[in-house]
Amino acid sequence: MRLHRNQLPGLARNIVKALVDAKDVELPEGVGAREVERDVEAVLSHYLDQADQAMSKARELTQQRGLPQGEFGRIKALAAEQLGIKVGEDALDYILDQLIEMLMRSSNVDEVYAADHQLRARIRPFILADADLEGQVEAEVRTKLKHVTEGTRTWEIEYARIKDDIRRRRGV
Repeated sequence: MRLHRNQLPGLARNIVKALVDAKDVELPEGVGAREVERDVEAVLSHYLDQADQAMSKARELTQQRGLPQGEFGRIKALAAEQLGIKVGEDALDYILDQLIEMLMRSSNVDEVYAADHQLRARIRPFILADADLEGQVEAEVRTKLKHVTEGTRTWEIEYARIKDDIRRRRGV
């Protein structure tokens, strides 16, 4: 699962709208949905910051120790674990847990009426839809970069260039 920072404001807006429309959460008098959207966006942004940190640490360790690129995923998962986050298949559940915890503690949310499993079911499709679009872009980039070794500086540069190009063409 991969989210992109440009998607976060729209994703936060859709999540909050769905929760308020379904009456799963109630906002205090005078507090607009925009404040809760900022809270959601902050949780997602913080996760992306930590995931980027784990990626950098894994890249650094892989290069320092001369490990094969096949070990990169394992090293990345270990780096993420040290930061206290989840990546890969566990990322979605981790993000959902963080969002639910934020809703329960936020001063911008007056009351949460839905159970945790109901909140997860309401939020999950929005995150998956945005992540799926990002996954499609990433798959297309990887097919174009088959000739370059992953984790190298050349791969990073080409990956960013091709990804930006594909996003621009798709209007993401």
